[in-house]
Parts: sequence; structure tokens; C-alpha cells
Amino acid sequence: MAKMDQFTVNLWVKMEPFIVGALQIPPPSKFSLHYLRKMSTYVRMHSSEGYYPYLFWPMWRHIACGKLQLEKDLAWLYFELFDSLVERTAEERLEWAEVMSSCAAEEEAEKQRNKLSVDTLQFLLFLYIQQLNKVSLRTSLVGEEWPNLKSKSYGLTGESTNQIKNWNDSYHQAFIQNHLQDLLELLLDPDQLSASSHSTHNSLITPEAVRALSFLIEGSVNNNRTVHPLHELALWQPLHASSGFSKISKAFSFPKLESWLRACLTGNPFGTSACLKSGKKLAWAQQVEGAAKRARIACHTPMAPSAHRMVVMSQVYKQTLAKSSDTLEDSHVKIHRCCESFIYLLSPLRSVSIEKCRNSTFVLGPVQTVVHLHSCDNVKVIAVCRRLSLSSTASCTLHILTPTRPLILLGNQAITFAPFHTHYPMLEDHMGRTGLATVPNYWDNPMLVCRDNCDWKVFRFLSPSEFYPFVVPFEMEGDTTEIPGGLPPAYQKALSQRERRIQLWQKTVKEAGLTKEQRKTFQVLVENKFYEWLVRTGSRQQLDSLVLPAPGSKQAAG
Repeated sequence: MAKMDQFTVNLWVKMEPFIVGALQIPPPSKFSLHYLRKMSTYVRMHSSEGYYPYLFWPMWRHIACGKLQLEKDLAWLYFELFDSLVERTAEERLEWAEVMSSCAAEEEAEKQRNKLSVDTLQFLLFLYIQQLNKVSLRTSLVGEEWPNLKSKSYGLTGESTNQIKNWNDSYHQAFIQNHLQDLLELLLDPDQLSASSHSTHNSLITPEAVRALSFLIEGSVNNNRTVHPLHELALWQPLHASSGFSKISKAFSFPKLESWLRACLTGNPFGTSACLKSGKKLAWAQQVEGAAKRARIACHTPMAPSAHRMVVMSQVYKQTLAKSSDTLEDSHVKIHRCCESFIYLLSPLRSVSIEKCRNSTFVLGPVQTVVHLHSCDNVKVIAVCRRLSLSSTASCTLHILTPTRPLILLGNQAITFAPFHTHYPMLEDHMGRTGLATVPNYWDNPMLVCRDNCDWKVFRFLSPSEFYPFVVPFEMEGDTTEIPGGLPPAYQKALSQRERRIQLWQKTVKEAGLTKEQRKTFQVLVENKFYEWLVRTGSRQQLDSLVLPAPGSKQAAG
């Protein structure tokens, strides 16, 4: 925060690029500053060839595969991941899905991908922030990277935890402050750099470069609710003297701009920390006897701009929680340390992170960007989402409909992929609003991102003989009455065969000529077997938790 005459300027680091855009793995070694600087110079030198100011997919493929030595599928992953952060309408996303699903061969799909481009400077910044999850040998030796008794980070409820950094807004701020000079130098035109590729006291940075930095930084004036991109504030006439903008050169003084940014950078008022500290507490969950800690659910106050919606949920224990509400719509959702619960969030969501949960089922509305699982055990996730990624997760089953390849990152074992197998009345409407279609669907084409440390044996596909559809047990308004896109043929065939067996069984019982007493005895036997099955599969707990609470003890609205 800094006072500029009568104006108080607050700048902060945006969370979404880190929540959605930073992969939860160490970046490729060639994403170092040295190579990104080379790339920054190279794209400008070839600006007439589709490298700058917009970088087309064939040109990035050339740089990534030819110069940074990435495999093509990894190059596409980063390109596609950045594209998910670009503002596009739902209609544009659906049109792209239709184009890709109509391609009969890979050559046709590649021709369509060749038409895609991204903002070159923003993409450079995006590649740089992949360093967020870099493990440094130097810092690991002094205890800042690896867990030990002396070095602890703390979770939502104060306990020591080894959580990923993508939701840690304090870490985002420190990361940008520590690397601000590098980020700015990455945006400089080559002629503004010294022989050693560093800025000088006379270096000038263009308005286009500052506009690119708005990818990471935004702010407000005089604590006003209105949020502005960085470049709008930096180019605002009353702040020219402070931000270093010159009308003569039509550029910013590098030292002045850096100094102004450092003076104004403060904590994100819409980050996770602010949500937990001063957000609105939601009484959605019951406080269950025997739980080690109280359930905590919080969201930003209604004062927060719509683009900064967030819901944080922790310690939900042994219960069913079901919500479809304005509070959830388009929110980034973090679910943390939930155990033996069934959680239904049936609204269109921006992103979902599920961390350190076990023995639970999560049924999600369509997720516009990413669903990420970290350090989960025996969890089932049922979702339509643009992307799914997994790290340090075991014995989880994922019923997914997704237009991108599921990402298997580090530390996973016994993962089961299965087709999306449920519906609720508003599902197709919510899919339309988030720009998600039923095709293409890559649920069965996962990608091992860290092949040196991963084994194809860490996952399997659910056998059709094990497959059962999932019923959402709530009444809602809406038109969806079946699973969007249907089921893959093998799974539909298994269901049809099972239904025929049931019909045959019912016919056999009907034609058996049982007496009234025999029918009664037979019914008791069937009910007992059904009860045993409910207990054995854990379905009994789910049914019991669906019983409406007594008057006066309902979960709160919101």
C-alpha cells in the first residue's frame, strides 16, 4: 500500500493464475529464467512469423520441442492450461468443443489447434510462475521445502500440514515480490537490456508489457470496492509521476515502476487468508459428536466482486452436505480434511481443490477450470470439469467427463478412472453456462506428467462389471433427466445385461408358485441380504445421513 498525494493505491497478486495455472509439480528445467529470457528475445526477433505479440501453437511447439526439449504432449498441456485462464464466453468454449469433436483424425485436430494463439508476454509470465512449486536443493537443506520438525506450514484450522502452495496467497505475494525484477526484465524489449541480459537505470518498459503484468497483479484506489487491472492504474494520469510513465517516451521508467510496485503491493483482500479471517461463516454443516474439530465453512462477504468468489470448507465429518446456491456459483472452492462424508455441490463452479480428505464422496456441478485432488485417500469424485489433476492421492475413484486428458502428477497410487454416471435436473443448463460439452471426452486417456517418477500401474479403468449408475437423491427444478452424452457402449451393455437378469429373476419368483408364508419368508431373506450389502458397501451411512434433521436443526441456507 502506498499513498500517492491524495490517493492510496493498493496492489495485490491475483490468486487465479496460481490456483488454476500453476501445475503442482516442479517445472521443466528449461523453464528457468535463463531460457525464458532467450525465448523472450527470440519471439520478438520473429514477430512477423506468428511469435509476437501473439504466439501461435505451431510456433510454441517449435520453441518447446526444438529449443526447450519438451515432449509435444507436455508443450500442448502448458499451452492449453494457459488458454483455460483466458477470458472466453461459454459459447466460444462450446464452439471449440464442437470443432474438436468433429475431427475424424489427429491430423484434422492438429490443423484446428494450429489456429490457436495466446498473448506472448502473458504466456511468458505464465511459464515463469510454474516455478511456484519448484523444489530448491538449497532451501530444502535449510528446511523450507521438505517437511521436518522445525519447519511447519499451517492449514485452515491451525494444524501443521504440508499443503500445496497454489492456495497460499501469502506465498503468492512473497513469490512475486522476490521475483519482481526477473518478471519485469522478462517483459523488456531486448534493446533495453544490458549485455548480461539485465535492466539498466535507463531501461524503459512499454505499456504493453505492463498490460501483460495485469495477468498477475490488480488493485484498487482508496480502498474502493472497484478492482482495476494493473495497467489501468499505472496509466492513470494522477499516478504517472509515481508509476514512472512518461508521455514523451510513452513508456515507463523501469526503476520507478519497480519501486512503485514494491511500495503498493499488499495482501490480497480476496485471498484465502482474508476469507478465513474476515469472510462470512456458513452454517452449512452440522457439528457431529465425536469429531476431532469443528466443521468450518466460510465464503467471501457479498461485498467481494463476483470474479473473486471463494468458498473454503474444512473438517466436515460423518454427514451428508448438499448445496445448490448463489454462494457457490462461479466460486473457487477448497475442500480440506473432510472425512466419511457425502458432499454435493450442485452449482456451476470455477475451480475445486480437494485436499487431505478420506473415505468421502464428492458430487460436483460443472467445474469451469480445474478439479485438483491432493493427499486424498479412498475418495470418490463425480464431476464434469475442464481439467482433472491428481497428486499424492491413493485408492480414489474418479467418474469424470472432461474435454482434456486427466493429469496424473507425482505420488499417486491405486487410481480408478470411470465414466461420468449421474445427472441432476439443472446439470445440462449448468454445463452450458460453464462452456462444457459432452464431447470430446477424455476420461479414459490420462496423462502421466512425470513419467520418470510415475508408473502406468498407478491407475486402472473401472471394469463394466463393477459399474453402477449414481443417483443424486434430491429434487430440483430442471430439464436434465439422463446422463449427458450417455455411457460408453461397454458400460451401457453391462447395465442392460444386469437389468435383463433382474427381470428374469423377477419372472422366476413370480412363476415359482410360492405360498403367502413362503413369500413372506423369502422377502425377509432378501431384505436381510440387502441390509448386509448396505452395511458392507457403506451405503447404509449415506442413507441414514439423508434423513431430514429435526425442525430447528436444519443446515443453514446460503
